[in-house]
Amino acid sequence: METTERIVKAYVRYIKKWATIPNIRCNGQFEIDLLAIDPVINDRYHIESGVSVSGSYSKLTSKPFSSDDLKVRVKQAGQRRTLGYFIERKFNSPGVLSALKTYGFKKGNYSKVIVTWGWAEGVQSVAEIKGITLWDFRKIIHEIAHEFENDRTYFTDDTLRTLHLYAAAEKYNSKDN
Repeated sequence: METTERIVKAYVRYIKKWATIPNIRCNGQFEIDLLAIDPVINDRYHIESGVSVSGSYSKLTSKPFSSDDLKVRVKQAGQRRTLGYFIERKFNSPGVLSALKTYGFKKGNYSKVIVTWGWAEGVQSVAEIKGITLWDFRKIIHEIAHEFENDRTYFTDDTLRTLHLYAAAEKYNSKDN
């Protein structure tokens, strides 16, 4: 599990207070990053993370996706930053859809979420039309830090512990300035 996926899982579990199942292997060498269920209202979420801070590839785009270009090494990064990549490979591949069914996720009874480092103009409206919600990773980090500003809980989850320590350090640093 990548660090960004761990942070998203920690956010969903400890801030949203949803139950999670991470890293579900699917046929065809696919994987679901995270399934989440809000136990209070029973809403279901299929969450995929694609976070990059590389200048030219940080934002999600609505540029055309090409499976052929995904096989070309120098074009892979750009293809993985397209909305079409998530739609075709992460949400709608047969292996993913089959795995989702085994967990009770059927068309129309769950939400699709992409976590990314921002998005290009117009991408959010296209995503909404496709039934996909976008979460900005930077806002997730900020929300986690804000939630823990005054919290003295000791977390054994390494990712959450690191974020908690970061939030405490930020609070300390802001007092000095």
